Amino acid sequence: MSELRWGIDLGGTKIEATVLHGEEPLCRHRIATEADQGYQHIIARIGLVLDEVAAMVGQRPGRLGIGTPGTHDPQTQKMRGCNTVVLNGQPLPADLERALGIPVRIANDANCFALAEAVMGAGRGLGVVFGVIMGTGVGGGIVVDGRVLNGLQGIAGEWGHNELVANGEPCYCGRRGCVETYLSGPALERRYESLSGKKRKLPEIVDLARGLEDPAASTTLRNLFEMFGRAIGPIVNVLDPDAIVLGGGVGNIRELLTEGAEEAKRFIFNPSPKVELVAPELGDSAGVFGAALLWNDQG
Repeated sequence: MSELRWGIDLGGTKIEATVLHGEEPLCRHRIATEADQGYQHIIARIGLVLDEVAAMVGQRPGRLGIGTPGTHDPQTQKMRGCNTVVLNGQPLPADLERALGIPVRIANDANCFALAEAVMGAGRGLGVVFGVIMGTGVGGGIVVDGRVLNGLQGIAGEWGHNELVANGEPCYCGRRGCVETYLSGPALERRYESLSGKKRKLPEIVDLARGLEDPAASTTLRNLFEMFGRAIGPIVNVLDPDAIVLGGGVGNIRELLTEGAEEAKRFIFNPSPKVELVAPELGDSAGVFGAALLWNDQG
C-alpha cells in the first residue's frame, strides 16, 4: 500500500500517530510525550510510536509528516516558538531524519489544522482556505490548492501577531497590541474579570452572555466580535479566501460565524463584502490528519 500517508501530532503531553489510506484513517495511536525527559527522549518517543503503528499496519513509513507546537525556521533550520521549550533552537527535522532514516516534513499545528480542513473537512474542494485557531493562543494557516503556504520565513498565516491595537496590551512575543492579546481565551477571561471583578472560565462567560444574565459577559462577547472583525477583515482583503475555518475554544463560539462576519464586513474592500466563515468538521483529528497530508502535493 504505497499510498499510505503517515502523520504525527507532537504535543506537549502526548504524541499521536495516524496512517491514512487515501483519506481514510487505518489507525490512530497515542503515547505520552514525556517532554520533561529532554529533547533526545522526545525523538526516541517518536521512533517508538512509529514502531508501534508499523506493527499495527504491517509496514513501515517511507516518509513522515509532523505537526509541532511551534515553527521550523527555514532560514536557520531550527525550531522556534515551541511551548514544548526543549524543542526550541533544535534542528528537529534533520535529527528526526537521521534517527528514523526517512524524509520528514514539519509544519506547526495551525498549518496542520488548516490543511486537514481544506483537504478533508469544511474547506474540501475549495482553492484558498484560511484556517484559524483561537484558543490559548491565536494562530492561522493558509492552504492553496491543497498545499500549505509556508513563506520565506515560515510565518505565513501568523495573524495572531499582527498589531490590532496601537500601543496595546503587552504580548509574550515582545510586541504590544497583538491580535492574540485580545482574541485568545485567556485574554477574554481577563477582559471579563476587569469588567466584573470575578474570575470565570470562558465557557461559563459565554453561557452567561447567551442567557443575558450578566452585562459583563455580554460586553465581553460583543468586544470579541468587534475585535475579531477588525482583525480578520484585513486577512480577507489580502487573501480573499474561499473559506475561513474557525477552530479552537474561542473559534468554536458559534456566534462568531455570524456576528464576527458582520463586523468584518466593515473592513473589507468590496461594496458587497463577503466573509465565508465556517465551522470545522474534523474535531481533534485535524492536527494529526493534517500532519499526514503534508506530503499531499507528492501523492
